[in-house]
Amino acid sequence: MMLLERGGRRRGGAAQATRNTLCLLAHRIGQLTEQIQELERCLARLVERYAPQLLTVVGIGPDTAVTLLITMGDNPERLHSEASFVALCGVSPVERSSGSRQYRRLNRGGDRQANAALHRIVQTRLRFDPRTRDYYERRTKEGKTRREIVRCLKRYAAREVVHLVRPTQS
Repeated sequence: MMLLERGGRRRGGAAQATRNTLCLLAHRIGQLTEQIQELERCLARLVERYAPQLLTVVGIGPDTAVTLLITMGDNPERLHSEASFVALCGVSPVERSSGSRQYRRLNRGGDRQANAALHRIVQTRLRFDPRTRDYYERRTKEGKTRREIVRCLKRYAAREVVHLVRPTQS
């Protein structure tokens, strides 16, 4: 059936082409979604195999765990201290001052993906973990800004990950 627009022009060809294009795009989106889900299952199996203890921590899912494991590398013993991993993730404090005020900011160096993973952990904990919310409230009452509190929580999360992945030394 041919549809007519105002002025007697045909509309069927353009409408059908648009419909076909949208169907092809929807099919491709479905394929890509299936591939993403399969890769996520693969990553989850890898984390469960090599570092299942990470998945028990609040805020750490398979994606975040894989990112942090990649940052640590094949040999987590090479990190001599938790401070070295914190610096590797770019969440080590850097002294900063302007005039009479002194404060710390996060190191802008390091692995940006690991830093983003730690940020996701902290944001998840701020939403769902009562201990983290209590810490946030306490630090807010002490006069700390949200940025300063998140910086401290990132460092804490990085230290926690190091202790979970790296074997304890006698």
